[in-house]
Amino acid sequence: MGQYNLDRIFQPSHVAVVGASERKGTIGNALMKNLIDGGFSGRLLPVNPKYGTLHGHNCFKAVSSLEMGLDLVIIATPIHTVPDIIKACVKKKVAGAIIISAGGKEVGEKGRKIEKRIHQIAYKGGLRILGPNCMGLICPGNSLNASFASEMPDAGNLAFVSQSGAICSSILDLAFKEHIGFSHFVSIGSMLDIDFGDMIDYLGNDPAAKSILLYIESLTNIRKFMSAARSVSRIKPIIVLKSGITSAGAKAAASHTGAMAGEDAVYDAAFKRAGIVRVDTIEELFDCAELMAKQPRPKGSRLAIVTNGGGPGVMATDALGRYGHEPAPLDAGILKALDDILPPFWSRNNPIDILGDASPDRF
Repeated sequence: MGQYNLDRIFQPSHVAVVGASERKGTIGNALMKNLIDGGFSGRLLPVNPKYGTLHGHNCFKAVSSLEMGLDLVIIATPIHTVPDIIKACVKKKVAGAIIISAGGKEVGEKGRKIEKRIHQIAYKGGLRILGPNCMGLICPGNSLNASFASEMPDAGNLAFVSQSGAICSSILDLAFKEHIGFSHFVSIGSMLDIDFGDMIDYLGNDPAAKSILLYIESLTNIRKFMSAARSVSRIKPIIVLKSGITSAGAKAAASHTGAMAGEDAVYDAAFKRAGIVRVDTIEELFDCAELMAKQPRPKGSRLAIVTNGGGPGVMATDALGRYGHEPAPLDAGILKALDDILPPFWSRNNPIDILGDASPDRF
């Protein structure tokens, strides 16, 4: 369904939490506290038949008791209960649901059948689904923490989408330590409905997101992903950390997300064709994002190498060559301008060797 109703999920005015609780250590309690402590300014509607009030809010017995046309329902109940809850959401014309619950296709055929039923009900009713088996989403700029993460990160211009909740937790730990800000922080889970292609399309059209970071174990709709990535990568950098490279890693990814990772060479070729930058570690993911956020994107391959030593210049040229490029030739005008400010014995070529005694002023 593409971008349909995604704006109401990421910018909701009404949020219901099914399975809300005040019991410490429960996901229902964490979701309610995060929404309240995060500063969500819309209507918050806890749903649990055991309570009259929760966290100072009137509590509803069931989704069927809610008003019509809510923006977002977060579901934190056992997955076998989710099909009936989704059916009630469709009847109430809810825009979208976040299914936190695990136990879907990643556990086998029984879970796969439950997910199929959920998808059939939601698709027929036009209800968007994030998850299942996900942490939720965070939009710091909107004061929305619709997740069970421990804290709200700073607002920023990086959009992060991950298939793994554990990776989300690790990234958040790093973000708090390094003061990294996000426009969107999304745990996408098993991608029963909303997938990477949908998220790239949506984030590509949201001015708050300047760079898009993805942690991918597997892709479902390859054609949609490629179409979205090729379009958006022209205007915003997309950086991917893809796991499941080895056969053992692919097997582990299958047990985690319920989808085989596929041949890594195919993914590698697809990323290059789509204009996506691929990295190998979480550190590289953020280093690359920081570089792209601070440095204007080059308009072509005409790179100049400036060095104060011949050897490093040669190594930089080799590194450039591994990506199919060569240092740009220097025209007469540039040579004359450099002659005016550099010592007589500079290299007069690219790499531009400004000699070993170069001071900061010469650079």
